[in-house]
Amino acid sequence: MAAVPACDGDTRMALWRIPGLMNQIEVFEEIDAPPDVVWDVLLEFDSYPEWNPFVRAIDGTPSEGERLRVRIEPPGARAMTFTPEVVAVEENRRLVWLGRLVVPFAFDGYHEFHLEPIDDGERTRLLHRETFRGALVPVLLDADAIEAGFGAMNAAVKARSEARASTAE
Repeated sequence: MAAVPACDGDTRMALWRIPGLMNQIEVFEEIDAPPDVVWDVLLEFDSYPEWNPFVRAIDGTPSEGERLRVRIEPPGARAMTFTPEVVAVEENRRLVWLGRLVVPFAFDGYHEFHLEPIDDGERTRLLHRETFRGALVPVLLDADAIEAGFGAMNAAVKARSEARASTAE
């Protein structure tokens, strides 16, 4: 089966689907703050309830092999809490976790935050992506709600990072 790209017209968002097997949601945001500032905002889990409209809480340590407790509240969809394992951490660059529903390949979510420095490191391109795989993806995934949640979170990361960067100048 071929991947079918779908885009809502906004060049910052893309949704890839392989019917029944895999969905990948990507949302980009350009932020007027350096990667270290954006990284700090992403890792301040304790403050998420104050500003993050999508990921309402994360408990745990962002270290490879550790388990996090993550609560998401997608717009217009059911909230859920899951316990993914952190699979990659590259300071100021990348945070990745893998969540599973009971057994591998039933419903797996590979979640990534990538920070790319742009404009000589004065700004950051944030990529927020999740790849969903498994037999239950067609039944359980509300891709539109997740994409909207990613967009809302990215906008909130942008606002918080830019405010922090402007006060540091």
